[in-house]
Parts: sequence; C-alpha cells; structure tokens
Amino acid sequence: MKKETMQAAVLTELKNIMLQDREIPVPKDDEVLIQIKAVGLCGSDVHYYEHGKIGNYIVEKPIILGHEASGDIVEVGKNVVGLYKGQRVSIEPGATCGECAHCKEGRYNLCPSVEFLATPPYDGVFCEYAVMRADLVFPIPDSMSYETAALVEPFSVGVHAVSRGELKAGETVIIFGMGPIGLVTAAAAKAAGAGMIIGVDLEKSRLEVAKKMGAAYTINLREEDLEEKVKEYTNGKGADLAIETAGSPKAVQGTILSVRRGGRIAIVGLSPQDEVPVNVSQIIDKEIDVKGIFRYHHTYPRAIEMLAAKEIDIEKIITDKYSLAETAEAFEKAIHDKTNTLKIMIYPGQTS
Repeated sequence: MKKETMQAAVLTELKNIMLQDREIPVPKDDEVLIQIKAVGLCGSDVHYYEHGKIGNYIVEKPIILGHEASGDIVEVGKNVVGLYKGQRVSIEPGATCGECAHCKEGRYNLCPSVEFLATPPYDGVFCEYAVMRADLVFPIPDSMSYETAALVEPFSVGVHAVSRGELKAGETVIIFGMGPIGLVTAAAAKAAGAGMIIGVDLEKSRLEVAKKMGAAYTINLREEDLEEKVKEYTNGKGADLAIETAGSPKAVQGTILSVRRGGRIAIVGLSPQDEVPVNVSQIIDKEIDVKGIFRYHHTYPRAIEMLAAKEIDIEKIITDKYSLAETAEAFEKAIHDKTNTLKIMIYPGQTS
C-alpha cells in the first residue's frame, strides 16, 4: 500500500517545534514530488523560530521552515518534460508569477507575488516530501552530494552578489562577515576568478574557515585595524569590490572605507536597523557604485556547474548534522552556540 503520510518538523508557536504527521502532497500536472534528503538551516529560519517575523512576513499559523534543499524525484506530473523518477535534484525555493514587469525583464527575484518556501504563509521543507514546480527543480551530477546540492541555494546568493558586483578576473574582493553567506560568497568569488579575497570578521574560527573558502588574507576586527590592513594587503589601493554580508551597520561603513576610488560595493546583509549612517561624501568623492542584493535569479545551473568542478569544498562550512526529529535541537544550537556553528544540515530521512 502506498505511503500516505510523512513526518514534518512544524513550528507550532514561538520557539516550539514539534514532529507531526502530515499528508504527503500530490503533485499537479506541472509539478514533481521530491523525497527530501538534506536541508540547510538558514538564518531566516532561526529568525522566524526565535522572533516569529522578518519585516512584514509574520508567522500567524503553524509553519514548516527550511528552504535550502535537495532530494530525489519520486513522482512526476503528466505535463513535466525533462525530469524523471529517481533523478537527484537541487531545489530553487521561490515560485514567481512570470507575468509581472520584474519577471518579464528577467529579474524575477524582485517579483512581488513570489511564493518562497518557509516564508509565511508558505511551508518549507523540514519534512520528508515536498512538491515543487518543475521549472524550479535542477538535476545534479551523480558526483555531487545531497549536502552540496542543498547548499546551492545559499551559494546562489554569493553568485548573484559577485555578478551584481561586476567582479572581473584578477580583481581584489573584500567580504565583510564570515558567516555562511559570507563564506559561500568567498567561494563564489574564487570560482569567478577573483585575484585576491580578503575575509573580515570578529571570530577567529570563522576566519580560519574563510581561508578554506578561498580567502588569501583575513582581518580580525577584534585585534586588527581595518584601514591599516586593507592598505597593507592592497598596496594602498583598496579593494575593487567590497561585499557586505554581516548585516552590520559598521560593516556597511567598512565597505566604503575599504573600497578603492571608482570601486563597487554590494550589500547583501540585512541590518537590524533600516537606516544606517554612511559617509556620503566618501561615496561621491570615490565615485563608488553601491548595489543592493536580494536573493538571486538564473543562478542554479551556473552554481551547480561551479560546485561540481570541486575547486572548493563548500561542505567545509557544515559544522553540525541533525535528524528531522532533532530539528528543535538544531535551532537551539544555532541560537546558543554562534561561535562554533556555521551551517547546520538536517536530514528528513532520519527521524530518530
């Protein structure tokens, strides 16, 4: 008899996740059913767990979190072409409308009608099975692990940041914040041909991982002077591209200080405050280009290709692994041990 229910880790209320039985969803004609194999725990998941909202997105009913995922196709809708049962895949989590001006011009990450996994009111994939629209499902090579395939999602943020920052081969990139997004952005910059990568953070352990992700130099802000070190590493010139991933007002200010005249800044991190004081005179005087980065678009095929080349082992950012039944423990670890925790991976196929 065909299995009809699955287990899911459900956020039932603030800071409370319970394992529940849910019906296995049935794919529509343009969808596939995926058995979820690995899901990365994202900072946004932790924010919803701890605070119940991010900006205007508010958790108002029980929700399944998790959006960095990979798995196996187990059922295919009748109108789906090019995908088949048994295929190993990575999942792009945002279903956009395809009709708005942003979608039509190719910048579908700006679609106002996007249905993004684990963003209220839409469920995510801390569960055993999920249905996805076929165009959001990307086959992965046999040599790629489920963990790496799940990390295609955060890696895509880095790929998009590097692309928006117009990185050219041989250029110097300085990245503020060596959390998971900063680390995968370093990997993306390395894969894109950066000549030198400088990683900036407050934690020594994260800076050590940054070196494994492609950083030639690191700056520990607890012990070193940012301006002095940037001048030393760039022969007084400054970085060509500065990328902010920490979500820190001081880091935003640091990008202006660190970038060369005529350089570029890409801001990825969401600051806890909407308004951040910046030196506008410096932006004008240096004629700096400043760009905002929101998620990504058209990155998955390229990101999979880059990771399949195995020039950098992106799995080095994984610090912890938990079964689906241990999802609540994983969230608590992420909250209370930030120093030692980078990327946590959860395995829905394991319930105990």
